[in-house]
Amino acid sequence: MSVTVRVPAKVNVQLAVGPARPDGFHPLANVFLAVGLYDEVTVTPADELRVTCEGPDADQVPLDRTNLAARAAIALAERYGRTPDVHIHIAKDIPVAGGMAGGSADGAGALVACDALWETGASRDELLEICAELGSDVPFSLVGGAALGIGRGEQLTPLEVGGPFHWVFAMADRGLSTPAVFREFDRLGEDTDIPEPVASQELLAALAKGDPDALAGAVSNDLQPAALSLFPSSPGPWPRAAPPAPSPPWSPAPARPRRSSSATRSRRPRWHRRW
Repeated sequence: MSVTVRVPAKVNVQLAVGPARPDGFHPLANVFLAVGLYDEVTVTPADELRVTCEGPDADQVPLDRTNLAARAAIALAERYGRTPDVHIHIAKDIPVAGGMAGGSADGAGALVACDALWETGASRDELLEICAELGSDVPFSLVGGAALGIGRGEQLTPLEVGGPFHWVFAMADRGLSTPAVFREFDRLGEDTDIPEPVASQELLAALAKGDPDALAGAVSNDLQPAALSLFPSSPGPWPRAAPPAPSPPWSPAPARPRRSSSATRSRRPRWHRRW
């Protein structure tokens, strides 16, 4: 028996970053949208924990216990007093180190898949608690749709979206380390009074109306100067909105051919189980 979960990438249509906290994290106002570009995570019973990966950028994915999918399986197994003896296979379409939460998506996908495989019956709140322990983006990768993330991004409030959006992403030929970008943000902000982050009301209104033109004008990312400082030749994975169109729901799916199109769609997901 195996369980396959299809998990989407995300885009930050707003990422407002505050000054570093004493614990080293930064307070955020992060407006997330799930988009129609997916990884598929398949878990199968095995004699020991093993991770394999295929697809674009697969050679950049760690295959040991540092992989977020492996860490998710370990965390769930420890909570329910079992050993994480599964083979986790990741079929990647989400770019690695592209700011689209590919690793976080794999962690959330492995968590849901292992929960179903082991029939733990974990509640949504339990899974979200594990996600928050794994990383700031992982809770949103579990929830999907559209949400405002505050704290370090893990405290989520669902957002109203008036319709789907089309997105096109221009990806560089190499990625950036998120910790490195935040360190550069701190360096560039030395001796600067960095305000506490707040969500843009203009952007939230554009989302609620389903207005791609207004949304495109309101997209912002406080980490962009830091990213460009580290990688000045890169256009960055900064998105542009295009007119809306229908798209399918988010759900576990059988394996499918790798996608080559860079056009993706944002919409509200639907999990295979209901809480």
